[in-house]
Amino acid sequence: MNRVVVTGLGPVTPIGIGADAFLKAQHEAKNGIRTIRMFDSSELSVHIAGESEIDIEAYLDRKEAKRLDRFVHHALIGAALAIEDAGLSEADLAGEHAGTCIGSGIGGLETWEEQTFKRFERNPMRMSPFFIPMLIANMAAGHVAMRYGLLGPSSTVVTACATASGNIGDAFRIIQRGEAKLMLTGGTEACVNPMGIGGFAVMKALSTRNDSPETASRPFSLNRDGFVAGEGAGILVLEDYDHAKARGARIYAEVVGYATSADAHHITAPAPGGAGAVRAVKWAIKSAVIDNSAIGYINAHGTSTPANDLNETLAYKAVFGAKDKVPPISSTKSMTGHMLGAAGGVEAIATVQALYTGVLPPTRNYFEPDPELDLDYIPNEAREQQVDYALSTNFAFGGQNAALVFKRV
Repeated sequence: MNRVVVTGLGPVTPIGIGADAFLKAQHEAKNGIRTIRMFDSSELSVHIAGESEIDIEAYLDRKEAKRLDRFVHHALIGAALAIEDAGLSEADLAGEHAGTCIGSGIGGLETWEEQTFKRFERNPMRMSPFFIPMLIANMAAGHVAMRYGLLGPSSTVVTACATASGNIGDAFRIIQRGEAKLMLTGGTEACVNPMGIGGFAVMKALSTRNDSPETASRPFSLNRDGFVAGEGAGILVLEDYDHAKARGARIYAEVVGYATSADAHHITAPAPGGAGAVRAVKWAIKSAVIDNSAIGYINAHGTSTPANDLNETLAYKAVFGAKDKVPPISSTKSMTGHMLGAAGGVEAIATVQALYTGVLPPTRNYFEPDPELDLDYIPNEAREQQVDYALSTNFAFGGQNAALVFKRV
């Protein structure tokens, strides 16, 4: 089996665009949550989100951008940033040796909303001819492949909040098996719109701390009251180790383990005790051929919802055997909000950067410990601590779980 390494990072997030800006923001525990500016949220119960401030025209032609949904904008910008960070030219990419595994949990929700208005307020035949191509979730991978001439394996995993992790895991396996030398992979999302925020709000899934957006996302804290929606993309370049070494690439980390599991329990609630998460984490560590004790850091799913944070904590205790054996944990969602299908990509980037720099990102807004949640959540301040192996986890509606293991190189 081929070794697989990470050589390029392309985060598009509410706290920073590009690898350097995103890293600096994590170390400063920067807040990316604010009152929504992109639309009038006054009719909704929730008025806060993590919006990514992107200069679309710096990356895309205006005419081209109008024919793409925002989730594809994010993916194309994330891919461009990852390619630049990896030091790849377009000639390095074009061909059958390079592919794409990029997903979106929901796809073109903004397009769906806009075109629905045209359907009912005007005439069905006034809908855009680009409606379907703007909507479907595989268009992020499709447009990235078309832009760079990536002729190799291409797929789109759609597993809600575990989407990006699933795509990274599949890309890892593709390179491991020798089916490609290089993959652009991760996730993208753009659901900060009336349908997205409204839909989650009526589920009572979102924080309603509208008067204090900067403190609304509180993973693992006693007074957490729901997640805060975010948007953006997390795109990585994965390469065959020998391919990366031959071209003199900077190697951030090695991907060594991956697994998925199903709760088979409930459409939104996690299985009691995090049973599905336990299986995914155990299997990922087993696939990395290491002992549990080797894991030095966990970038948690950490949504800031009462059910997730409790069951995730219970899951880690079940995996590692006891409270004092669970490694330090943090949730970067405390800064970015929950980026849904992009979350696993952004959080994989944060995990890789933690290994590379020897600095673990904090859980912002950790104000009051919950007696039932008694692990080390790296509260409020980044921590200098070099670790050799790190775990990134994501758990989704539908009970689909994914876990990735990365190794310091």
